[in-house]
Amino acid sequence: MDVVRVLLCLFLVLVSERLLPVIAFSQSLDSDFTFTLPAGRKECFFQTMRKDASLEIEYQVLDGAGLDVDFSLYSPTGHVIYSEHRKSDGVHTVETEDGDYMFCFDNSFSAMSEKIIFFELILDNMDQEGEEPEDWKEYVHGTDILDMKLEDIMDTINSVKARLGKSLQIQTLLRAFEARDRNIQESNYDRVNMWSMTNLVVMVLVTGVQVYLIRSLFDDKRRTRT
Repeated sequence: MDVVRVLLCLFLVLVSERLLPVIAFSQSLDSDFTFTLPAGRKECFFQTMRKDASLEIEYQVLDGAGLDVDFSLYSPTGHVIYSEHRKSDGVHTVETEDGDYMFCFDNSFSAMSEKIIFFELILDNMDQEGEEPEDWKEYVHGTDILDMKLEDIMDTINSVKARLGKSLQIQTLLRAFEARDRNIQESNYDRVNMWSMTNLVVMVLVTGVQVYLIRSLFDDKRRTRT
């Protein structure tokens, strides 16, 4: 009986290894990008979407005066879905249709300061239309003998994969927040140093003027005639 159970376990492992490549996971496609937006410029990006899919855009300004930018999202027909004015960050989700979606970052209101912008795209339900996941259950025979089910195993794998993807997304956002906070701290550090040096120079000048005025009070300007 033990030999039979061992053979069944080996068979189950071989079948699982055969099935893993053909099982279709329902997963999201993530991508992120960081770019520099010059002063007085507008940059637009395009993303091709399918019908009944989901597009999520999250952006934030990492560096630049004011930490703000104009954002717009357009449908494939040119309709404005979202429009924001001088925001430092934002998150938008839209149920999509077939076509190219355009989203733009506008820094034309700033005449001197460039902006460093980070954005992330999360695409859900982007499986190719007409593709049906192969039914892996038809390859499995005799699994009722064991105290485990392949379906439960695949549910667990899907859950772990989804949580790992979510963890990766959160880590990416945390790195973006850390970069923005570091840029703010460095900017504040430079400002503190500049104003400290300015105050020091002013104090030295005021001290010199005070010394000159005090000495002038005790200077005897009377001339002695002989």
